[in-house]
Amino acid sequence: MDSLVACNLSLALSLSISLWVCIATANSHNCDNHLVSGLPQSAFRSSSALSSSHSPGFAKLNRRDGAGGWSPGDSNRYQWLQIDLGERTEITAIATQGRYGSSDWVTSYVLMFSDTERNWKQYRQEDNTWAFPGNSNADSVVHYKLQYSIRARFLRFAPLEWNPTGRIGMRVEVYGCSYKSDMADFDGRSSLLYRFNQKSVSTVKDMISLKFKTLQSDGVVLHGEGQRGDYITLELKKGKLSLQINLGDTKLRSVNGHTSVTLGSLLDDQHWHSITIERYNKQVNFTVDKHTQHFRTKGEFDYLDIDYELSFGGIPVPGKSVTFLRKNFHGCIENLYYNGVNIIDLAKRRKPQIHIVGNVTFSCMEPHTVPVTFMTPSSYLLLRGKPQMDGLSVSFQFRTWNKDGLLLYNEFHEASGVLQIYLSKGKLKINVHKLSRSQADITTGVKLNDGLWHSINLNARRNRVSIILDNNAASTFHSTVQMQIYSGSSYYFGGCPVNVTAADCLNPFGAFEGCMRLILIDNQVVDLNLVQQGLQGNFSDLHIDLCGIQDRCLPNYCEHGGECSQSWSTFYCDCAGTGYTGETCHSSLYEKSCEAYRHKGQMSDFFSIDPDGSGSLKPLLVYCNMTDDKTWTVTQHNNTELTKVQGSSSGKPHLVHLSYTANTEQLQAMINNMGYCEQEVSYHCRKSRLLNTPDGAPLTWWIGRTNEKQTYWGGSSPGVQKCACGLEESCLDTKYHCNCDADRDEWANDTGLLSYKDHLPLTQLVIGDTNRTDSKAAYRLGPLRCNGDNNYWNAASFNTESSYLHFPTFRGELSADISFFFKTTAASGVFLENLGIKDFIRIELNSPVEVLFSFDVGNGPFVVAVESPSRLNDNQWHYVEAERNIKAASLRVDHLPRVAREAPADGHIHLQLNSQLFVGGTASRQKGFLGCIRALQLNGVNLNLEERAKMTPGVNPGCPGHCTSYGNLCHNGGQCIEKYNGYSCNCSLSAYDGPFCKKEVSAFFEVGTSLVYNFQEYYGIAKNLSAHLSAIYMDRTISTENTAFSFRTTRAPSILLYVDSYHEEYLAVMLLKNGSLQVRYRLDKDKDPDIFSFNSGNLADGNLHAVKINREGPRVHVEIDRFHTMNYKLSSVSDTAFNGLKSLVLGKIVDTGNLDQEIANANVQGFVGCLSSVQFNWIAPLKEGLRQFSSAPVTVKGDLVESDCRSSMMTEPVAMTTTLSFTDDSKPTEEEEPLQNAVKSDSAVIGGVIAIVIFVILCIFAITGRLLYRNKGTYQNNEPKRTEYAENAETALKNHANYQDSVSEGRKEYFI
Repeated sequence: MDSLVACNLSLALSLSISLWVCIATANSHNCDNHLVSGLPQSAFRSSSALSSSHSPGFAKLNRRDGAGGWSPGDSNRYQWLQIDLGERTEITAIATQGRYGSSDWVTSYVLMFSDTERNWKQYRQEDNTWAFPGNSNADSVVHYKLQYSIRARFLRFAPLEWNPTGRIGMRVEVYGCSYKSDMADFDGRSSLLYRFNQKSVSTVKDMISLKFKTLQSDGVVLHGEGQRGDYITLELKKGKLSLQINLGDTKLRSVNGHTSVTLGSLLDDQHWHSITIERYNKQVNFTVDKHTQHFRTKGEFDYLDIDYELSFGGIPVPGKSVTFLRKNFHGCIENLYYNGVNIIDLAKRRKPQIHIVGNVTFSCMEPHTVPVTFMTPSSYLLLRGKPQMDGLSVSFQFRTWNKDGLLLYNEFHEASGVLQIYLSKGKLKINVHKLSRSQADITTGVKLNDGLWHSINLNARRNRVSIILDNNAASTFHSTVQMQIYSGSSYYFGGCPVNVTAADCLNPFGAFEGCMRLILIDNQVVDLNLVQQGLQGNFSDLHIDLCGIQDRCLPNYCEHGGECSQSWSTFYCDCAGTGYTGETCHSSLYEKSCEAYRHKGQMSDFFSIDPDGSGSLKPLLVYCNMTDDKTWTVTQHNNTELTKVQGSSSGKPHLVHLSYTANTEQLQAMINNMGYCEQEVSYHCRKSRLLNTPDGAPLTWWIGRTNEKQTYWGGSSPGVQKCACGLEESCLDTKYHCNCDADRDEWANDTGLLSYKDHLPLTQLVIGDTNRTDSKAAYRLGPLRCNGDNNYWNAASFNTESSYLHFPTFRGELSADISFFFKTTAASGVFLENLGIKDFIRIELNSPVEVLFSFDVGNGPFVVAVESPSRLNDNQWHYVEAERNIKAASLRVDHLPRVAREAPADGHIHLQLNSQLFVGGTASRQKGFLGCIRALQLNGVNLNLEERAKMTPGVNPGCPGHCTSYGNLCHNGGQCIEKYNGYSCNCSLSAYDGPFCKKEVSAFFEVGTSLVYNFQEYYGIAKNLSAHLSAIYMDRTISTENTAFSFRTTRAPSILLYVDSYHEEYLAVMLLKNGSLQVRYRLDKDKDPDIFSFNSGNLADGNLHAVKINREGPRVHVEIDRFHTMNYKLSSVSDTAFNGLKSLVLGKIVDTGNLDQEIANANVQGFVGCLSSVQFNWIAPLKEGLRQFSSAPVTVKGDLVESDCRSSMMTEPVAMTTTLSFTDDSKPTEEEEPLQNAVKSDSAVIGGVIAIVIFVILCIFAITGRLLYRNKGTYQNNEPKRTEYAENAETALKNHANYQDSVSEGRKEYFI
């Protein structure tokens, strides 16, 4: 299938190339003849001339006749020089000079062209109106070869700028050659029918090309159809071309094969537009002017079956399947070719293959329509009418992209009232008012700012106003006003003059920017040419005889599915729901990897990642598992459960297809960025072979993203037909390479990790040996898990200013985004640079506090700067993100506000580079960068700095010192540990856990639970991994303690924390009977303790409370819940040191020999509740007790269950979580059948087995209970009280609304 598609694309491409070769051959002759030098003076016209010796006839290149060239009477932007070439001519180049021997020359100008000396069109380049560069003196020649040739009879040069110390002066030359074409004019009721020699034609490939021009927005250009439902139709719809093709389907006249594509815009402008349709089988290339869309047709067939004929210009025969409510084409068509046949030439020669329907003429009739363009907000057109007439009549057509703007303002005779016609939110509003009182207010139409022509016809007679929109009788509105309407003399179209009084023209609606035509006042057509010549009316900032509207959404520069909308001067991109942001929806909203989220301080959660950044791939949702040492990216699929398989054989295998939460391209991009990936596969078998004998064909295999058959299993390597036990030589039967291949009548399994990245993820599993008697199997396929980011820490160190890395040319013609981290101690340096012939792009550190982003796309250097309030050369990592698109350029440094600048309107937009990309330096080897750059990404492509640095002198791979920038992400006393690629947080001395030492370590204490940390207990050298912690307290005293913990309980009194010494000194933190906190210090055994009680309310309320106690000498600072702080001073100032620390106790104090009575009372229960994040100086006793490090001097009595104190409700604690995994690390023994979680199991078998298991379990419980009753009578007598005590405490906690244990019972899997 793929090869067929490739073949089709190749042939389609060959077809395109063939067309191009034909066109190139036709134009390969020398089309650079001098077209102006031989013209008579009568062929030249101009807007004005300074004198007869400055007339336009003297404007020939290198001539000195007259005054040496043309100069107008006034030098302003309304002047023009026009040349009549006598006939339509192909124009390929132009040249200009100033006026000979003078200071008069033009520095920039616009080129316009026309076939009829009306309805001019501006030459555009890069889809923008383009100003040609002019001259810098009077005599040098500036030659410009057109990017694409023009075919026209008339040319106009319109100066935009000129020598500020002189006048406009021009001499010109035009280069090209003659142009011949076959042309036909269709009047909207005519057509040409091309009839086939046989009844029907079946084609596998088609080539259709033509040019057309029209003023109508709708009409069928060509149509053909077959009796089986095939058809091809090319039709103008609202100024756009719609190509509809149906190659047919197995169902007769099915719509399944219907394919429709729309291209082009504003094609009803009475200018020539070219169309090319290339089809090979289902592959179609559809081109309108310079825009091409490639697509494949729907349906099953490749041939286009057309019966009898193809019609051009319309569908003349009633009864055709697509004739309903479709207009014929009204306009001109030239050079119409169908599969090499010149249709118009055959029609002109009256050949029998062509049947002419209606009136088709072989020349192009040009309508006498003069449009006018309102270019700026200051544009207006003032026309005069007959005053004092009984009523008024006005009609005109307009087109615009703007939602708001004044269309017409007219003050009635003797200021008796005002008429206002305007657009508001795309609707047409007509308002008639007198003395600020509205007499008539009409609203009609919707979305009239769609760029199409709309007509308005307004009539007012006496006291009745009528308006018709778009010549639609259904859109006719009438209104009666309480006044007599007499027309005024001034009609302001599009806006009001700046210096006019409010009484003459008032515009609160904003100026109109767009085009108008066919203006009639009092049923008289307005001649806009007279207005242009200054003989009628007045105007400002208008282009007369030209409609300058352009579709700024064609092509659509909004990326990633952003929706384009536009106004007259710009376009906008709606990026909602795309996952991208920016002026053109270019930049991704998401980080590129889980590693990036981790180093923003995020904890484990679901995140969207975008591995290729601004590239074409969409973001994908993954689970980021932030562990202490790694960041795992987990991607799920649709089949992670244990699944039973039966009845499969090698002839009819069981097929498993996996669907992931991302497509293949997304997964590939993610995997390529990762350092390591794995996927666990598990096969449980009973008389079901996996890979067969070592020499036999595998009975089970899998397929990865390469679509290749893989015959190795988890734990093995590619190309080796083995399981993990085969590599380790630990299989059940050493003659086989998998446990299951022993084919025993007992349960076994082969479980392992697939970790060869190029083969992952697993997409299909094929199982082929479960159909024999007593053969059973089950499989489980784990999610795809990856860690490591090959790009986030990919860095290079630049050691000299002349050192750099070079990469291939950066391709960012229309949009470019660049991001990286840097750190340096240098004051300046260039991060990267790429040059073109004139264009360039560069990012540099311009000073210790300023980063510059600069580029040139042909409009001159464009610079965006960000200044930092702090120095950037502080040897810390800083982040830079730059983006350039056709609308704007932006730069962001670290978390500073993004700085953006709008691009110049109607300028060059393509960034054209051709040299190598320099990183860390420039082509001139000056202003090089000293320092480190990492994670460099350009338009979603990551550059491997380390690999290139390995082979470049003066540049080293990697960059040390990550903790200087990221050490602050290690919280709560965690220590930053430097790594080659990044860093990690060492939480061993912190009471917290997790990748950033932010995860609280909590435990639930039952009645009698006690945790004792012994400061001076001796541990042997072999065990003493944390001896340094105890040694701190061995032979010296401490005068400072920093104690912190959190708790929640409903019991009071309670003992929260107790620290004692060998000298009968202690620190006790407890809750009194009323729930208030009390701190007791006794640092002298001969004196009474210092007691600090806090009136902070009842803290035994089931809510979480945080306590901090810091002592330094005699000063004690206590903080409760971060809000209540108290400072105290110990009374015993002679000795403020703890001497010979013995132990720290959490929960019940077991050694009660020397307890004060108050502490003993609180110790009756000890502590019942949850303790969290207990820290005493650098000791984390609770964490060490839960983790049970081998060297930890911790003793735990009773049940201590790790919990979550932040849960809203405390449930029954679970002492042990049991998960029976299928992974068997030791040599496999007989397993039990996996039925609990396996799907497709036999219900009868399940019922029988479950009954047996229940019976066995009940017997075990009965025997165990009997033994306990006989051998532990004393314990039995005491147990009820303890149990009741615990249950009452638990009940109190359970019933509290804000207390919930987050410990959940682990998932259990059973083999039966």
